[in-house]
Amino acid sequence: MKITRQQLISEFLNFFKMRKHAILPNASLIPENDPSCLFITAGMHPLVPYILGQEHPLGKRLASVQRCLRTDDIEKVGDAFHHTFFEMLGNWSLGDYWKEEAIKMSFTFLTEVLKIPIEKISVSCFEGNEEAPKDEESAKIWLSLGIPKDRIFFFGKEKNWWGPPGTSGPCGPDTEMYYYVGKGKQKSLAEKEEDWCEIWNDVFIQYNKNEKGSLDPLPRRVVDTGMGVERMLACLQGIKDNYMTEIFIPVIKELEYLSDKKYGLNADHTRAMRIIADHLRASVFILAENIQPSNVEQGYVLRRLIRRAIRYGRQLNIEGKFCKRIGKLFIEYYTDYPELKRNENFILSELEKEEEKFAKLLKNGIKKFEEISKGKKQLLGEEAFLLYQSYGFPLELTKELAAERRLYVDEKGFFEKLKEHQELSRKSTIGKFKSGLAEETEITTKLHTATHLLNQALREVLGKKVQQCGSNITPERLRFDFNFDRKLTQQEIKQIEELVNRKIAEGLEVKREVMSLEEALKLGAQAVFKQKYPEKVSVYTIYNKDGTPFSIEICAGPHVKNTKELGKFKILKEESVAAGIRRIKAILE
Repeated sequence: MKITRQQLISEFLNFFKMRKHAILPNASLIPENDPSCLFITAGMHPLVPYILGQEHPLGKRLASVQRCLRTDDIEKVGDAFHHTFFEMLGNWSLGDYWKEEAIKMSFTFLTEVLKIPIEKISVSCFEGNEEAPKDEESAKIWLSLGIPKDRIFFFGKEKNWWGPPGTSGPCGPDTEMYYYVGKGKQKSLAEKEEDWCEIWNDVFIQYNKNEKGSLDPLPRRVVDTGMGVERMLACLQGIKDNYMTEIFIPVIKELEYLSDKKYGLNADHTRAMRIIADHLRASVFILAENIQPSNVEQGYVLRRLIRRAIRYGRQLNIEGKFCKRIGKLFIEYYTDYPELKRNENFILSELEKEEEKFAKLLKNGIKKFEEISKGKKQLLGEEAFLLYQSYGFPLELTKELAAERRLYVDEKGFFEKLKEHQELSRKSTIGKFKSGLAEETEITTKLHTATHLLNQALREVLGKKVQQCGSNITPERLRFDFNFDRKLTQQEIKQIEELVNRKIAEGLEVKREVMSLEEALKLGAQAVFKQKYPEKVSVYTIYNKDGTPFSIEICAGPHVKNTKELGKFKILKEESVAAGIRRIKAILE
């Protein structure tokens, strides 16, 4: 079945809507209430509090298409199906249906809606271990639906088990669906895995791993599924390469024109075009969130993606600036994300500015190369890595410059340093790219509530035009972004801090209510201005001692019951992060 991206999304959401699932809005790429991630990394991410047990305002059956971004396997980008930015289709049961209904719905959507022949489908289930039994239940359901026994496989924890995201927490087995993309006579999933593309994953969160390491059954079981739009679209269009779908073809053609090279003829050139297309698409979506390239957090990821794309553009011998041209093509394609068009000038301007900055850095890098290579016959691996790490030089560029001077480059030493750096980077960022269930601790819960007090204090001190533009919480601190056109004075910072601490000392009640979005807005509830909200929402109110509300916000939580639990609030820093956007970092002592 040949189908467009928008048709696939529409068919999926309509299918689950007909089966009494509420359709969730596509949330911002920046997590609003998650301390553990810089970006939304999965469709389930905005649902963290509800997976942990809180009742969702829209009920127990949910579905969505969600924009996501992951950089934990960025080195794999360049093959036919890995991406940093991607869209995830998903459906959820929060204590409602279980394995049989979930698997049957997945099967019906694949075979009846998408018309995938049953002979092109294989599945895998959890094989069991000393902690949890073999998932015979899922296998029997697949068998009853017509999937033959020789296309049902059992794999271990590394493939068919989800979680916990930390050392303890929710977890459970999953069953994965694969689509045959091979040629000629079918070989089994176990025999030739590359002939099978994983298209959907149904996760059954039925256990809680306790602090002793053993599994306890959860009182409320959760179904969490995920289907990647790009990968599914390629399968349905009969191609093995995600970059040959409608999403990327205009970009690939533009890169062919700019580089005077043909996609698919040379492996290195093809990989370079895929990386450029992937990284600039991700950059466009990050920029649409008003994030600027920088050396910290989301801005650092953005800068890394743009500069990596530029480096591969150089590998293709693209002359002049090109990021803006590629970015514009993605803005034109994704018409269902109006924020791209709305922020077009900012997106394209930032891409161009970053490209100009990097051009200067490359110039300085060449000077550094001249300095460290003078009078030598060999460039050490650590020197080549310095050029890569500090000046963005790909090894190919260093080798090119070295060849002109008849210098030998220690490639083995370079790759040893690169591997060492990647491992350190992976360890340092692993906490930033978990699923979001790992850090809902007592301190982060307190910091969530503190952001509500801070938000209202800002409005009272600086004026009612102040609105939240985003927040990020770790166990160490809270970070709060808001619209304001100048630096705050020391007096204003002191006033804000004192007001928050006064409300903490007063011991104010924090109450959650579920109501319609319209009701919440009529009450004057604050919301993140760029966030899309469902028809029903959770509203948290912090009441003054006289019963009047001090703060009313639409929020998923979690929060404390009373402000006296918070301790002392202290502002560490106030700074600019973008034009008209300020940022406060604060702690609870």
